[in-house]
Amino acid sequence: MGKQYETVIGLEVHVELATKTKIFCGCSTEFGGAPNTHTCPVCTGMPGSLPVLNKQVVEYALAVGLATNCKIHQYCKFDRKNYFYPDNPQNYQISQLYLPICHDGWVEIETAAGKKKIGIHEIHMEEDAGKLVHDEWEDCSLVDYNRSGVPLIEIVSEPDMRSADEVIAYLEKLRLIIQYLGASDCKLQEGSMRADVNLSVREVGAKEFGTRTEMKNLNSFKAIARAIEGERTRQIELLEDGRKVIQETRRWDDNKEASHAMRSKEDAQDYRYFPDPDLVPIWISDEWIARVKERQPELRSEKLARYQSEYQLPQYDAEILTGSKHLADIFEETVNLCRKPKEVSNWLMTDAMRLLKEHGKEPEDLSFSPENLAKLIRLVEENVINRTVARGVFEAVFAENVDPEKYVEEKGLRVVSDEGALRRVVEEILEKNPQSVTDYKAGKQKAMGFVVGQTMRAMKGKADPAVVNELVKELLER
Repeated sequence: MGKQYETVIGLEVHVELATKTKIFCGCSTEFGGAPNTHTCPVCTGMPGSLPVLNKQVVEYALAVGLATNCKIHQYCKFDRKNYFYPDNPQNYQISQLYLPICHDGWVEIETAAGKKKIGIHEIHMEEDAGKLVHDEWEDCSLVDYNRSGVPLIEIVSEPDMRSADEVIAYLEKLRLIIQYLGASDCKLQEGSMRADVNLSVREVGAKEFGTRTEMKNLNSFKAIARAIEGERTRQIELLEDGRKVIQETRRWDDNKEASHAMRSKEDAQDYRYFPDPDLVPIWISDEWIARVKERQPELRSEKLARYQSEYQLPQYDAEILTGSKHLADIFEETVNLCRKPKEVSNWLMTDAMRLLKEHGKEPEDLSFSPENLAKLIRLVEENVINRTVARGVFEAVFAENVDPEKYVEEKGLRVVSDEGALRRVVEEILEKNPQSVTDYKAGKQKAMGFVVGQTMRAMKGKADPAVVNELVKELLER
């Protein structure tokens, strides 16, 4: 019987805050933009320039701290973390080591194994570095400082996670809390949420932690899950061979599904941290904390319960709808306009989700207005169009946010319930299909379905199904 190993995982999650301007200057934080256009002397580290703290950064950090059950350091300050790298223009990063704004919190996660609390060691505020762009053609590296000085919070967990499932559940939980607070859009693919994974393995039952490695470059939940599996296997193989795990930072290559060493792990003293002399300490009053608490929006767990009680939605629907802040907003605004919660839920859960999947998009990418979805629901309810036509109209709303009323008029999609016109079509179909009449008279009910289907096809789906059914029955029995 071989040894049994346990994986021990802690995460450092960097979240880019949704402020309009950077943490210590007035430059724009917008994603994209030509290189080095969102810059000034402060965020490019020019001598003699002085940082001034953006108050909104503190508010967002407080909001996230309170929502994750953290204690607040009411007296906190910034420190300089010194290191030399081309994308770090001052040769130090302004961060918080000694007195981070939030500490000792927790969030509850749920996996197949049940519920579990994951501890949060601390949350601190810091500035992001710039970005190196490697030019293969010219064989050189260029620096883009647009991201330099973009405000971040770093959420450092306790080493409480034991599997990839728990890690993903924890990240999902954090992402939803932060999105609901409006503190960040948390898009992994744009780098506004980044996770570094600290992982070690030890024999089951051992008290001591094993030697940990830190993995970087993880920009999707799938990549994180694969990296955890890959690193766990690598460390166990080393230990089984009687070799040591080296404490180091590793870079995950998702294409190769393997990691490689970047640098041996530094300790805090290597960064020569010291308090930043250019920034005054922050004093967070009880009143300020109370104000932030008062403004906290309804978070997912509360919304989940309310959707089931107020709108009478099944738990499954409520979970899907609240699983994205943007989806929940569309749902609520549409319901306010048309007062049909289950109907709105059905359109979002079936048609919208199907189209998102087909186009490889996320709920965050939905771009149609609640007004147009409400109009579509009204058109069906008032029998202006039938459900089959409505699905086609919804596809146009989904793709281009068209006005359903105008679209239905322009394309001539209104339901035809003119009995005279429909009667002529049914008679024509019966003439062409005498066998159906014979079958129906012999007691075969399927024959009626066939004639109804042919009529709907001839009418391009625009006939009123109830009228068609009545006419077909009447004419077959005649």
